[in-house]
Amino acid sequence: MKAILVGFMGTGKTTIGKLLAQNLQVPHFDLDQVIVEHTGLTINQLFERFGEKTFRNLEHQLLLNHLNKDGILSTGGGTPVMSDNLTSLKQSQVPVVLLEASIETIFKRVSNNQARPLVNQLSFQQLAALKQQRNSRYYACADLVVATDDLSPVQISTKINFFLKQLKN
Repeated sequence: MKAILVGFMGTGKTTIGKLLAQNLQVPHFDLDQVIVEHTGLTINQLFERFGEKTFRNLEHQLLLNHLNKDGILSTGGGTPVMSDNLTSLKQSQVPVVLLEASIETIFKRVSNNQARPLVNQLSFQQLAALKQQRNSRYYACADLVVATDDLSPVQISTKINFFLKQLKN
């Protein structure tokens, strides 16, 4: 991997991951999509049928499988919550980039999104509490933090590219 993107839902991990991969001419892997392709079930179906523990175990296995691939990996918003995932991200030689945004920005980006049923079940305050609960995990594995609130995807990708080039030197 060239970089791993982490952060709360709606911070731009998939959008930025695709753009960054395109710029670097490497594949992009979205961990949630990898799980869907591996199981043939949506994330929602996996949670409903097997529960969060089974989902997180599968997520961990597929995270480990992808750490040694060439490309950009966008993780799910909850990936660093599991201790095994957090440890793997921290110990990886791959730079971990935290995409950060205010809860107001996140709420605007994700509300009324049918692909994110969790969001539609949470109030603004509950969403803020969930983000706050996860923040320490995100920051614990991050090598770079990029605030995405007022930047375009191109600007964010440019910042990350610059950071990655500095690591090579």
